[in-house]
Order: sequence, then C-alpha cells, then structure tokens
Amino acid sequence: MNLILIGPPGSGKGTQSDYLVETFGAVHLSTGDMLRKHVKDGTAIGKKAKSFMDSGALVPDDLIIEMMTERLNEIKAEKKSWLLDGYPRSLKQANALKALAASGNAVDAVIYLDVSDNEVVRRLSGRRTCPVCKRTYHIEFMKPAVEGKCDADGAALIIRDDDKESTIRNRLKTYHSQTAEVVSFYRKEGVLKAIPGESAPSDVTQKVASALGKSVKPKKK
Repeated sequence: MNLILIGPPGSGKGTQSDYLVETFGAVHLSTGDMLRKHVKDGTAIGKKAKSFMDSGALVPDDLIIEMMTERLNEIKAEKKSWLLDGYPRSLKQANALKALAASGNAVDAVIYLDVSDNEVVRRLSGRRTCPVCKRTYHIEFMKPAVEGKCDADGAALIIRDDDKESTIRNRLKTYHSQTAEVVSFYRKEGVLKAIPGESAPSDVTQKVASALGKSVKPKKK
C-alpha cells in the first residue's frame, strides 16, 4: 500500500511509521530528511533549497514537488510501496501527487493522527534536556531518578526553547494552516482514516491496523 501519515508534532508519528513500514514493507520518505540529504550531497535540488532552508523560509512547492516526484518514480521502478511523512503539505502538492496516480503512485490510504492542541502541549512541554549529555527526559513519562537532575552526570535539566508552550503553540498554528486543506482534500477523495491519537501508543497502533484491515502481531517474548 502507498500511504500518507499526517499528524501534529508530538502525535506519535514516529511510532506509527515504524509499524507501517514493518507491516507493509514501505519506503519511509520524510521531506525534511530528503532535503537535508540533497543539500549535503550538493545536488541541483539541494543547491536550490539551501538558501530557503538557511533563511528559515519554506522551500517552494515546485521544488518539493520536483524532489518527491523524482523519488516516488524511483521507488515505483523498484516495485516498492511508500509511506509519506510531511508530504503533501499544500493543495498544490496534493494535486501534484494525484497526477502521479496514473503511473502507479496512487494513494491507498491517509492516516490522520487526531490529537488535540492541549494534548500536544502536554506531551512536548513536559520534555527536559540535559545541557551536557543531551539526554532527554519527561516530567510524566520518563522521569529522572532525582527530580530536575540528569541521571548520567547530575547536571540541572533545562527546557529547550522548542519545548516552551509559546513555541509549541506557534508550531501548531503553522501545522493547522498547512494541513487543514490537505486533510479536507483526502477526506473528499475517500481515503482519509482519522485515528484518535491520545491513547497509549500500542492502542493507537491497533486502531491504525484495524483501519487498514490488518492486525498487530504480538511481540515475541
């Protein structure tokens, strides 16, 4: 199956993408990872994207579409399926992907992890980081042995700027402005699978599997 995974930061996309890749043997494509590799490799796409990325601006749709179309056609030639993470992020990108359906790159399902803004803030703002060894903790889910101190070196844990509530809510505004039309597009296409994402990760995986007509294999002891 060719799949798309949509969800806000902190929605658990990493956990669910691991399951989807393992179950369907799909090639996992993250636009962020792909852009960074193009820049590192000095490709034509990377050279064009670098100036936008360095300034913090969004890479233009046309450049993202060019990059994704090239890679999706390569995967199709290898007779593999794909899992898209971070693409499409606009109606223009969604329509460009739809245009590839005739070449065998049709979207079979879009998994939309539905998590409220308040839950995302709770998850992300609870993170604490060691400024020395960079180990990450969480005030609810992964507490250090001594409150506020790193288990490895005893350094006082800090809240990164990215984990402050104001920053998280700004990220969410950007996410919603980019995603709302794309979610609506795939709902009209009849391939959207909205999955409540606020329960335990294993429960969410069960819901994802059920939506795709699969079951979760019990882990070997």
